[in-house]
Amino acid sequence: MKPPRVVIDTNVLLSALLFNAGTLNWLRQAWQTEDICPLSSRETAGELIRVLSYPKFELSNDEQEDLLADYLPWCETVVVSKPPDVPKCRDPFDRPFLELALTAQADTLITGDNDLLSLAPVFLIPILTPRSFRDTYLSTEGK
Repeated sequence: MKPPRVVIDTNVLLSALLFNAGTLNWLRQAWQTEDICPLSSRETAGELIRVLSYPKFELSNDEQEDLLADYLPWCETVVVSKPPDVPKCRDPFDRPFLELALTAQADTLITGDNDLLSLAPVFLIPILTPRSFRDTYLSTEGK
């Protein structure tokens, strides 16, 4: 059985990358053991790179590169050449995640962002919290 192909929003991804002992460490392990297949586009990778450079994280260039190396090699890269129509969202930085999910025909978009979660009833791809995703997709594997 193929692993679920997922779009992970930046905040969830940051939690999984930055906090090894955090509540989302299981997500990092899931992509590294290929229990999930994270999806990435130029825009979503760019957003991750931009956010990792925020001064509040106090990450050196080497640390930023190490974190990217813990994620990007596991990703399936998707080219979003003609962005599809997506529901109107309050935060313009959310659009690329919606566009990627639709273009790639992802199994789900994982987010903790209430703006994205509020679109779940009208979006063609399931939008789930990390916990809901784990309970729905990974619980049968004992994860």
